[in-house]
Amino acid sequence: MEKVTDATFDSEVTQADGLVVVDFGATWCGPCKKLDPILEEMAGEYEGRVKIRKVDVGEAPGVAQRFRVLSVPRVLFFKNGEVREQITGLVPKSKLVERFDEHLASA
Repeated sequence: MEKVTDATFDSEVTQADGLVVVDFGATWCGPCKKLDPILEEMAGEYEGRVKIRKVDVGEAPGVAQRFRVLSVPRVLFFKNGEVREQITGLVPKSKLVERFDEHLASA
């Protein structure tokens, strides 16, 4: 899962075509550490269909503020540059798979 910063966010996320899922987290966040391996696994499973990117809110405060990320983990689903959904907190993989598939189906 590739990290994005304040400088690379737009080129990697908002200017990208298709579905981009962005995981906002922090190194000090326990639930974030549990979500990371789930999203890493899904990055392989959805390769070529979904871009998954990671934002460390401590390293990219501008992006976190821009999207009003006050709690982590928060997963934002972008489709053709627009936020389509947000999930806050640690959720099971099955819930993420459901959301990924629904967003892909509505492409």
